[in-house]
Amino acid sequence: MLRAIGLLILLAAGVAAAWYLRVLGGFMELHVGDVFVAVPLWLLLIGSIVLFLVLHGLLRGWASLRAWPARARARRAARNRADGDAAVTRALIALAAGTPDQARVEVTRARRMLGDTPHTLLLAAEAERMAGREEAANTAFRALAEREDARFLGLRGLLRAAMQKEDWAEAHRLAREAEAAQPGAAWIREERGHLALRTHDWREALALAGPKGGGTAGLAVAPLALASAAEEPDQARALDYLKRGFEADPGFAPVAVAYAGRLTETGQDRRARKVLEEAWAAQPHPSIAEAYLAGQSDPLTRMKSAEALTHARRQHPESRLLLGREALAASLVGRARAELEALAESGEGDRRVFLALVELERVELGDTPAGRAAEGRWLRAAAAAAPEPRWVCTACGTEQARWEPVCSHCQTVGRIAWAGAAPSRTLSAA
Repeated sequence: MLRAIGLLILLAAGVAAAWYLRVLGGFMELHVGDVFVAVPLWLLLIGSIVLFLVLHGLLRGWASLRAWPARARARRAARNRADGDAAVTRALIALAAGTPDQARVEVTRARRMLGDTPHTLLLAAEAERMAGREEAANTAFRALAEREDARFLGLRGLLRAAMQKEDWAEAHRLAREAEAAQPGAAWIREERGHLALRTHDWREALALAGPKGGGTAGLAVAPLALASAAEEPDQARALDYLKRGFEADPGFAPVAVAYAGRLTETGQDRRARKVLEEAWAAQPHPSIAEAYLAGQSDPLTRMKSAEALTHARRQHPESRLLLGREALAASLVGRARAELEALAESGEGDRRVFLALVELERVELGDTPAGRAAEGRWLRAAAAAAPEPRWVCTACGTEQARWEPVCSHCQTVGRIAWAGAAPSRTLSAA
């Protein structure tokens, strides 16, 4: 409404101005040689305005005509963009539905309409990979890696393919390039950790675990430190690895025993005993007791040492079993029976407890009817009891003589655990 009123006011002003010039009168004289032209002022002004409008219209028309091809290209690009986006959407749906052939058709259509953009190349690579065409997928990933704006995406796909083919040299190279393209990326750190485990590069895996372990690579420090120390020729550095592993997880018996052994070799006997006592307090284990009592031949001395080792976890089944066995070896039959029978009645004892009771009955009752009856009772209980814990590969079930980072049977990394121990006692925290 206001615009209409404004136009009316402008029109009225124009009419008033034209009427004023008409009433004002006057002529514009033009002499060209002998020719004389006199034009009324109002007519000259109106003609000038009309000429300006005509020229303006012609220029606008010419400009519009020149811009017509660009507008046509823009409309065609807009249609291609819309059709390409729709093809990308259909390709995503096909990939999600698990139909790679349909996804490849839609990706081809999208690339024809949109060109080789990062998202069309990535979709093409994933579609080819789902269809089992690894070389075609790698070609798309290489094209991505050549683009500055999508280099990391291409390197990630190529790294994944190299690891699947177990081409470790190529995988290491691609990991370094990806790290340079995207410094600090959590995915790269995690993949480097998996790569280090697959190639048994324990020191690299330990470095990626971070100061406290369980970092982006999800690795446990104590087993990695033990594996790294076993491969380290520098004894001082190996000792540092073991110290780090023990501080990270005092309850991981293999690293505690190895650390105490290195300390003993360097003349730090008191510190070695302290390490074993801390390890027992964290998680009692037979190998800790074996290392703690090593070199002690006198039964009573061994009994006193066993009491010193177990005082922090006096009620733990391993503590009771150790004390019962050492008491029996020291001919402290009453003490041995008290420890072993209490453990048997608690329901926490395994086969070792009942076999120790069989030996106790032989020592105390000898080859008598009462002794044979008692032995038979404990042997039947041993047959029904849980087997003694041991190192077992949780991947294939093979028993191991000791903890190792790799299973000797199935070659699986980080799956050897102490039967009944916490799952964290493996290379991977997962």
